[in-house]
Amino acid sequence: MIKITLPDSSVKEFEAGVTPLDVAKSISEGLARNTISAIVNDKQVETTTPITTDSTVQLLTWNDDLGKKAFWHSSAHLLAQAILEFYPNAKLTIGPAIESGFYYDVDFGDESLSEKDFEKIEKKVLENAKKGSTFSLYPVSKEEALKVYADNPYKVELISNLNDGEITFVTHDDFTDLCRGGHIPNTSIVKAVKILNAAGAYWRGNEKNPQLTRVYGISFPKQKELTEYLERLEEAKRRDHRKLGKELGIFAFSEKVGAGLPLWLPKGTALRRKLENFLSAAQKKGGYEFVMSPHIGAKELYVTSGHWDKYGADSFQPIKTPNEGEEFMLKPMNCPHHCEIYKTSQWSYRDLPKRYAEFGTVYRYEQSGELHGLTRVRGFTQDDAHLFCTPDQLLGEFEAVIDLVLYVFRSLGFEDFVTQVSLRDPDNREKYIGSDENWEKAENAIITAAKNKGLKTVVEYGEAAFYGPKLDFMVKDALGRKWQLGTIQVDYNLPERFDLHYIGNDNEKHRPVMIHRAPFGSMERFIAILLENTAGDFPLWLSPDQFIILPISEKYADYAKKVSEFLENHDISGQIDNRNEKTGKKIRDAELNKIPFMLVIGENEEKDGTISVRRRGEGDLGAMNLEDFVSYFKKESAI
Repeated sequence: MIKITLPDSSVKEFEAGVTPLDVAKSISEGLARNTISAIVNDKQVETTTPITTDSTVQLLTWNDDLGKKAFWHSSAHLLAQAILEFYPNAKLTIGPAIESGFYYDVDFGDESLSEKDFEKIEKKVLENAKKGSTFSLYPVSKEEALKVYADNPYKVELISNLNDGEITFVTHDDFTDLCRGGHIPNTSIVKAVKILNAAGAYWRGNEKNPQLTRVYGISFPKQKELTEYLERLEEAKRRDHRKLGKELGIFAFSEKVGAGLPLWLPKGTALRRKLENFLSAAQKKGGYEFVMSPHIGAKELYVTSGHWDKYGADSFQPIKTPNEGEEFMLKPMNCPHHCEIYKTSQWSYRDLPKRYAEFGTVYRYEQSGELHGLTRVRGFTQDDAHLFCTPDQLLGEFEAVIDLVLYVFRSLGFEDFVTQVSLRDPDNREKYIGSDENWEKAENAIITAAKNKGLKTVVEYGEAAFYGPKLDFMVKDALGRKWQLGTIQVDYNLPERFDLHYIGNDNEKHRPVMIHRAPFGSMERFIAILLENTAGDFPLWLSPDQFIILPISEKYADYAKKVSEFLENHDISGQIDNRNEKTGKKIRDAELNKIPFMLVIGENEEKDGTISVRRRGEGDLGAMNLEDFVSYFKKESAI
């Protein structure tokens, strides 16, 4: 007999060889019907996998993220099967589940896949799914696996990097694929499928390798869920920040300037400045000091910090000067500069914490295929700050930063987010710098702070920064995709690498602890997600143009200018529409440009010293004098 421990800590006894499906049946037939995958001792397995020793077991349904992962990974096999039926000479590579759906990378050789082929492949996927074929996973020797895929160089490369005993195939129906496992019980569970698009992708993400076709798809256990997903997808297209950014005049890109380097237009610049002013005011209340650092730094700075060893090969290459051996780099991180700012003075424990804040622009070389609007760029501005504190101050400072991030999110309407405790990969510790002792102290501080603040957290191993663990704030966008925005990190390592210290009350030198934090994450990504969350209808206080004055004829241009100056003097920003157009068209255009207030002026308004106020989405609010409008606006725009 063996003991099975379930997530609620209850323990059940079974005969050795019991499967997760048997465990589910012992609880209820309903659970057994809905169980599509399982976690046994932290490894995702099929529901038919025998369990032979005392184990922890978690049963997964479609409602679990890992249940969806098994469902979508299995669907990728169905997609590959269907593709081979229409393109028998195609060479398959890999087909993983992703956050929403799955993809399969395929080398179609001399043939090609186009959108007109999607429907026939979808029909074939569902036709094969209806057969109810079982996914059967079994081990294969390396020699045999290499023979099977002798004519597929991609699979041969994958197999060559594996050892005997690590290689498994999975078969369903008449289709077999190299696979490590994690499938649903049978194909009949897949009831709806959609191929979303096909795009180019380099093998292993390397531009020097052959270009493949990445076929993206998504599947569901009910047709209704696919329909709802496609509706959300259409809504997400309407909210796409790239589309809205162009329509609203927020940002642009230029091939001459360079890929991944956004140009901020006047409205986008106004938006950024309002965000910066908002956060600067909150930081000032929190005791932060503002600093500035250059856009480049000597290469040696990043060698000291460890960033060169970690990211040098993937960064912009060093800038050489006429002086022999002198090299600079575009700044990839602000933290080394802030360490050097800390070192400009000697500090006592009475002086700490020091909180240095900077809207610092950094540069990282992203491959062109990975660039995406503002969410993945090569030059971006972090709302960065680095706190240097004593070990005794760490917990309090970390909790104060959590409060700041939550204030930012609440003020901007980000309600749908989770906090992720990002820790080291326990099986690959050579990726990280620093001692185990310091890592454990840093990880414990984050876990304790999150608990003290009542945050609902998930733990992700392997997601820590190379110098320390993190608390990441993962925000969902209009399509339900998760993006990391705010982040807080604890770092014992950079203070050692830069030989930072303070004088303690024992008159001896001590190392400070460093906290890295960025509530927005980066201005670029934050504005992208903000655009999509609001569909361009920004909170009133944040709108780049909060009003537009619509004179009904050019006779009232002087009064329009007077009104504009009065409002601007009260920190209400906007513009005048002096076009020779009818007032109705001006109002429609202002609505399309998502301007909150339209202020119509004519003979009566000029004579009475008033404005006729129209609010987007509400209609006419009637005539107001300027002082009353300012009072109304301030009340409505309060954060």
